[in-house]
Amino acid sequence: MPEFDAAMWFLVATTCFAAFVNGAIGYGFSSLTVPLALIFYTNRILNPAIVIIEVFVNVYVLLVNLKGVRVVWRRVFPVLLGLLPGIALGGYALTSLQPGWIKFATYTIILPLILLQAAGWRRPIEASWLIGLPFGWMLGLLYSVTTISGPPLAMLFNNQGLVKHEFRAGLALVRVAESSVTALVYYQLGLFISESGSLFYVFIPGVMLGIPLGSYVIRRLDPEIFRRICMSFDAWIVGFGLSRVLIEIDLVQSAWAYSVMAAAILIDLCLLYLFLTTHSPIWSERRSRRTADISA
Repeated sequence: MPEFDAAMWFLVATTCFAAFVNGAIGYGFSSLTVPLALIFYTNRILNPAIVIIEVFVNVYVLLVNLKGVRVVWRRVFPVLLGLLPGIALGGYALTSLQPGWIKFATYTIILPLILLQAAGWRRPIEASWLIGLPFGWMLGLLYSVTTISGPPLAMLFNNQGLVKHEFRAGLALVRVAESSVTALVYYQLGLFISESGSLFYVFIPGVMLGIPLGSYVIRRLDPEIFRRICMSFDAWIVGFGLSRVLIEIDLVQSAWAYSVMAAAILIDLCLLYLFLTTHSPIWSERRSRRTADISA
């Protein structure tokens, strides 16, 4: 068992909140945990612990949403096939690249995805072989390097018009596959080291508490508003992390680096204001029913 210092207690609180969000909306554990944890640890230490936790988390979410798998598995099958070469390439990149640049890539990739999702970007997309295979390849690469895949997956499934149980089942199915295969690739590359094992024990209490609590609480909240507020929190964290890593790799001087965080916060506040002024629970419920009618 690890000795708990201030950083580890901070991670316990972070993972508890991230697990709470994951239990509520079906994803968000890694996209909330990783940006904060990268302040203290590199991807090579952090990723193996995150991946093992996510195997169990994603299997749990899949079991809860098994009814939707029968409907969505054909849609996600091309994505699942595309994952395999992407994960292999990403695992190799993780062992080869300088940790600071991996952090930089993590933040610069996920920040635009979060902001696009926050903006409510919608385009009709069919997960055909033409779209699914390259999307899966890029998703596998992104996940094995960063352990983050929730934002692009959510964008894909939201733009396919999936209803709630189908959305969560599709997410869980892809994330079980990507986390399991990534764990095997990490094992083959010798990435499971003692420091990662210590973080694994740190993550367990937050996950055990957060996921069931999130599943319970979301029944009493407007899920769209809760999801949107979580996006804002995520965007602000990623903006902060990107500013810090710009200083770490000597790309921008300290005074100017935090302008990236300021810009991310300003953009998100504008998007959040637009969302809150146009959203209502009644409208959201009607939209969900209309989507269900179309899918039927």
